[in-house]
Amino acid sequence: MACWWTCSRILGLSLGTAALFAAGANVALLFPNWDMSYLLRGLIGRHAMLGSGLWGGGLMVFTAATLVSMMGWRSRCFSKSAPCRSMLTVLLSSGLALLGALICFVTSGVALKDGPFCMFDVSPYNQTQAWKYGYPFKDLHNRNYLYDHSLWNSVCLEPSKAVVWHVSFFSALLCISLLELILVVVHLINSFLNLFCSLCEK
Repeated sequence: MACWWTCSRILGLSLGTAALFAAGANVALLFPNWDMSYLLRGLIGRHAMLGSGLWGGGLMVFTAATLVSMMGWRSRCFSKSAPCRSMLTVLLSSGLALLGALICFVTSGVALKDGPFCMFDVSPYNQTQAWKYGYPFKDLHNRNYLYDHSLWNSVCLEPSKAVVWHVSFFSALLCISLLELILVVVHLINSFLNLFCSLCEK
């Protein structure tokens, strides 16, 4: 039992920390090169504006982490609650964290696939020199920008280093949300083992 309380405390703290990092990474995506003007002009990609790292991998997971941490302290209300109530709290916290982390994971994966939102030259398509904001890497069916680093500085004209910024923070969100999913699974296994052991003791 003591192991379960300790595990819950560690898992709650780990989930809460991961949620804060996810929120921080999403905030950074709203300010390319730490420049606020892009956000004020509405020149931020839809994946970053969706804010899945803020409300999904961030707020939802942090709320679940708070519940998990509360369960880990014997002096709190969960320590003397009935098994059914404890399992309801476990399922609620796990479901909330699982949903938030999964949304963040899928959004980050799609964002990496589509590429950054930036200003690029459309002259190869219409034979006239013109620039516009969009997703230039979305139409490159025969080349993957993630592996072809020669495209990173040659396609996006503004913001500077848009590809590096996009790939860095969405990769971070992808890894953080994956870690959150793993922690939720560990929390579920830990909770079911605790319930099983409690029933065996009785």
